[in-house]
Amino acid sequence: MTSDYIQPAFGPGSQPGGGDGGDLDYMEMPRDMATFARPVAPEPEDTLGMEAGKARLDELLQALQTFKVGGASAVVGLNDLPKKDLGLVNQILGEGEVSIVCGANVQAQESVLAGVWRVLIMADDGTLVDDRIEVADAPDSVRERIFASAAAAVAPLDTQLPEGVFNAPSLLSELADKVASYRPGDPTHVINLTLLPQTEQDLGYLHDKLGAGGTIILSRGYGNCRISSAGTRNVWWVQYFNSQDAIILNSIEVVDMPEVVHAAQEDIDDSAERLAEILDVYR
Repeated sequence: MTSDYIQPAFGPGSQPGGGDGGDLDYMEMPRDMATFARPVAPEPEDTLGMEAGKARLDELLQALQTFKVGGASAVVGLNDLPKKDLGLVNQILGEGEVSIVCGANVQAQESVLAGVWRVLIMADDGTLVDDRIEVADAPDSVRERIFASAAAAVAPLDTQLPEGVFNAPSLLSELADKVASYRPGDPTHVINLTLLPQTEQDLGYLHDKLGAGGTIILSRGYGNCRISSAGTRNVWWVQYFNSQDAIILNSIEVVDMPEVVHAAQEDIDDSAERLAEILDVYR
């Protein structure tokens, strides 16, 4: 399974081409995952015989009602569900605002219920290993993998800087300090590249020293936002696009997980209420 082409954060291809701007491609959803723009609950008579799916949704409701942000993900397994029951679960959950591809092994899609994530975990050969729902502010199956092989510190500067590199060294020094001191729960440290004078060589040098990670997050909750993990622990490239798909904000963030991904406790509580209302018609 692969995702659509992801535009780089800098250098050639970082700015939309053409007179009317380039296309902002969203990741391809897993082929075996049915997704919908909004949950359309089927009529009760259309769900006869789908008791296993309904039971799994009741399990999800209990997880939502007890989950507290900051705790470990609550997992509802789907591996053993018959196809029609899995279809019911997918239909009720729908497709939300945030999609995540974490390397070649994990794909996660937030449902229309904030804090409810559909997660597929694959083997290296693409075989489905685990099909699950996670209730979490951000899914643990993603968190534990993002920076598992990332560098613990920002790479040191070269003695001889490449031609055209002017402002990147000071930013890398700032990032090195923040990465070294960062602890989970610390406020996000943001460097707004849009407001700083940067050459293409500066941006390329930043990328070379920070490295490229394997996680891409796409969010449609606050306009179109694409977030890419760096190859350095807790460092992210964050880009926002306007309605013409032109970059309006390009920044680097130091944080374990960008705020745009997180569901707040009130969102979780609201999702529990909404799911309870949906499931009432099947009782």
